[in-house]
Amino acid sequence: MHIEFRHLKTIKAIHDSGGLARAADMLNMTQSALSHQIKGIEDQAGVELFVRRSKPLKLSAAGLKLLAAAEDILPRVSALEAEFAGLVKGSSGRLHIAIECHACFEWLLPVLEAFRKAWPDVDVDIRPGLAFEALPALRKEEVDLVVSSDPEDLPGTAFTPLFDYEPVFVAASNNPLALKPYVEAEDFRGQTLITYPVERARLDVFSQLLTPAKVEPVAVRQVELTAVILMLVASNRGVAVLPDWVVRQVRTNSDFVTRRLTKDGLTRRLYAATRTEDTQRPFVAHLIRLARQEAVKLQRV
Repeated sequence: MHIEFRHLKTIKAIHDSGGLARAADMLNMTQSALSHQIKGIEDQAGVELFVRRSKPLKLSAAGLKLLAAAEDILPRVSALEAEFAGLVKGSSGRLHIAIECHACFEWLLPVLEAFRKAWPDVDVDIRPGLAFEALPALRKEEVDLVVSSDPEDLPGTAFTPLFDYEPVFVAASNNPLALKPYVEAEDFRGQTLITYPVERARLDVFSQLLTPAKVEPVAVRQVELTAVILMLVASNRGVAVLPDWVVRQVRTNSDFVTRRLTKDGLTRRLYAATRTEDTQRPFVAHLIRLARQEAVKLQRV
């Protein structure tokens, strides 16, 4: 038996209209052509779809089964057509984001809230890029955008700058290092370093300062939440290195001090990594604009 979409539309139209003449008008075809189509379906199925000589025209048991199929399949096909139309226009799609920057959740959530309102038909999801290899996942189309501070020369991948930030040292006000105008790698030897639960290669304090200087803190303690890191630092349980925009709001807190790393400070840059062909997609470009705007707000805090 060969059932086509037009057959499903026919059975639905006849049921909704209650007669062949009105259904033919709905389908923009002659009543004769509609009757011929019904006869063809019945010949294929080997059963009658309608109770003959009933007014209004009623579906048989077999016809009701076909109607149920039509009411299930036709809306899904219609939704799929609308989704494809949205893809063509650039108003819908998928934007799954991986984040290699643990602290970026706090910065990114306001961005996504504004994005959701502007692009309600785009499927957005966030995957922490700490439990898997984010850039390979981007190339495999498992994710669509990676927030990263480590650009690589990868074919088919574009790294669009988002904003610059400065990793800063954070300590309790009564920590002896609070007396220094800035801290250097050697200052960490006698300290417990409190970090996010991220491998060392992805932590600025290690990649940019301690590892090149071959310096090891007395201990490393991993903590998931920024608020808990700051609580432990305020209790002088250790020191931390965090992006300047994360700790900007605590600089007026008498429990903390922030100091530059090295005399001249360190500067890092966050990027949005996307597949090259996706960079100019309207909703991707808009997300990047929103991310930059939110970064400007953070610098004003």
